[in-house]
Amino acid sequence: MNKLSFAVGSAYTALLAFLIVCIDQSIRCFMPIGADGGFTYLSFIAWAVYFFSGCTLKGGIRAAISYVLGIFFSIVIMLLAGAFSATGFFAVPLGVFLVVCGVLYLEKAKPWFDLIPALFVASGCYFGIMTYVPDATFGTAACVELIYGFIGLLFGWITITGKGILAKALEK
Repeated sequence: MNKLSFAVGSAYTALLAFLIVCIDQSIRCFMPIGADGGFTYLSFIAWAVYFFSGCTLKGGIRAAISYVLGIFFSIVIMLLAGAFSATGFFAVPLGVFLVVCGVLYLEKAKPWFDLIPALFVASGCYFGIMTYVPDATFGTAACVELIYGFIGLLFGWITITGKGILAKALEK
């Protein structure tokens, strides 16, 4: 890659980051929670997930499926923690232990369901929303994370596709 291609690709990526922030500032007032702070960080995290998922459309779809699974399993952990509340300190750790034991078997599943790192990222983001965003519920946290997560995954695809097109055009 020559210096011009690199500079243009960097500016293009920076423009996409600019657009994600603009999108957040435009849509956060429509979110069921967190309208005062927004969730740009969720899109940036998902953007990075696209890159470690292989920078392909298939990898992005696998990541999107993992996001849904991560949220689902996070809810299961929270419900189990409630069921184990009599154990006090161990309620959440027991829920995590039981769910993670099962989740790790997804590595042996069909290729569409085996992207465990993306599942853990989505789960961590979901726990963050549920812990730190006032009035978050299972449904509102899932809605927000999926919207912003899918924006980030889409921008990952746009980044790779656009930089490829730009590089070909500039290197002729």
